[in-house]
Amino acid sequence: MAHSARRDCPELPDFSLLKRLARDQLIYLLEQLPGKKDLFIEADLMSPLDRIANVSTLKQHEVDKLYKVEYKPVISTSDQLCFLIRPRIQTVKWIYVANADKAAGKFRRYKLIFTPQKFYACEAVLEEQGIFGDVTTDEWAFYLLPLDDDIISLELPEFFKDNFLAGDQRWVRTAGSALHLLHSLYGPFSKIYGIGRCSKMAYESWREQVEEGEQRTRQAEIGKVFLIDRDVDFVTPLCSQVVYEGLVDDIFRIKCGCVEFPPDVTSSDKSIKVMLNSQDKVFNEIRNEHFSNVFGFLSQKARNLQTAYDKRRGMDIKQMKTFVSEELKGLKQEHRLLSLHIGASESIMKKKTKQDFQELLKTEHALLEGFEMRESISFIEEHINRQVRLSAQPQYEQSYGVDHLLTFANLRQLGLLVEQPPGETLTVMESKVGKLVNDKTAGKLTDAFSSLARKSHFRALSRKLNLVPKSDEEYDLRVPRDMAYIFSGAYVPLSCRLIEQVLERDGWTGLEEVTRLLNGHEFAVSGKNDAQRIIVVMFLGGCTFSEVSALRFLGRERGELNVDVT
Repeated sequence: MAHSARRDCPELPDFSLLKRLARDQLIYLLEQLPGKKDLFIEADLMSPLDRIANVSTLKQHEVDKLYKVEYKPVISTSDQLCFLIRPRIQTVKWIYVANADKAAGKFRRYKLIFTPQKFYACEAVLEEQGIFGDVTTDEWAFYLLPLDDDIISLELPEFFKDNFLAGDQRWVRTAGSALHLLHSLYGPFSKIYGIGRCSKMAYESWREQVEEGEQRTRQAEIGKVFLIDRDVDFVTPLCSQVVYEGLVDDIFRIKCGCVEFPPDVTSSDKSIKVMLNSQDKVFNEIRNEHFSNVFGFLSQKARNLQTAYDKRRGMDIKQMKTFVSEELKGLKQEHRLLSLHIGASESIMKKKTKQDFQELLKTEHALLEGFEMRESISFIEEHINRQVRLSAQPQYEQSYGVDHLLTFANLRQLGLLVEQPPGETLTVMESKVGKLVNDKTAGKLTDAFSSLARKSHFRALSRKLNLVPKSDEEYDLRVPRDMAYIFSGAYVPLSCRLIEQVLERDGWTGLEEVTRLLNGHEFAVSGKNDAQRIIVVMFLGGCTFSEVSALRFLGRERGELNVDVT
């Protein structure tokens, strides 16, 4: 069921070292405030923190009580308060407790630990509030969290909004520092490729840190690194995911490698949190599979488990004792996970059927190919009228109200929403398409669609990179032949195709027209090592689980292993 890896695939580095280093540094910072203390943790740091240093670890280092930062008055009675926060001005302004204590004549010690780094703007706010001298500040250089054997996360949910929408480049150095950490522990790298303005700046930040730091010779565990900006490919994250892990994320939301399955999945009266990684044998087999294959696998797995349980019959006492001590616990765990994933799959089926999921996919595929434009737009308008999904602005505002005016303004700013010029009605578009369709020498509709009044270069990129495979033959989703399987054989992710092409060419040579259409900022720099076949792909601004699945497929095909950093 799962796609088998080539036998000559290299072993992945031990990324658990990243977790141990982060834990040791945090413990060191906590011990700088000796004695019992209460710890206030920003909400989006609670899950990452739990994976690095759980409650018992914190208690061992004299953390008495834990609180979530909720922008309410501090109720702690401890004489020492420690705040583990992001470098956000809003959060720093909330920590006015020092002033309140001062006014009440109460003396307490306060420590602010910013992560992944502290910014001057936050210290300026403390100074404005008159408490800069009353608190100590530090930074927890927590840059990377391993979520699985081949997934590492920056855990910076605001990276995309800050960098690509607000134009705030403060996280660029953080990305450079994350790269520097990988280089220090697992480098040197043999080559670094990249595309996008943010990627180039992150690379330059990393180079500066390498030149400033101590040069050490070590055994390389990572070969090549590929940096890519999220705005290089906005099409892929807007496509509906159909691989199992992507659908689980869409429906239940995977946060920090963990999902909370609701009661309708668990068949009980409570929700259950489940860690989704390669340690879950059931999940590991289906995570990258097209959803159409999942039920077949789960059914076979259930039969195999039943066969394993049935082995108990006819056993003598010695055999039963061996079975109980060596196999039963593992079978029970596998049975529990199997039940959860069957429940999740059933829930996904119900929800996607309700939203006419097959029709939605058909419409998306038609838009990607440039076919049936009128039908596609009618489908979108119908869903707006039924308040099913978000789409075209005027109809959407009439149906849902004006609450999302800011959303549309943000989409315009990102270049994701482009108004149609006067005169370019759908009829005019169809006329242009029709003329080329009737001319058999004109080729596919992708050529026709690229002539339409839209500022995107997707059509041209699709043609040059063969993003939409020919649909002349049936695509067997059980035996994928390329990365297009993650979208039912209809589309190869632009981001992943770029990575594939650059790795094949060992650079950007021959892709000059492609990089021109993508606004450039591409680079390829050789390093010192050329031994390892471990490739790190760093998405600046986030990536989808569909892209992760596609890159896993690419790694297997090339006999290399890809590590995704997002």
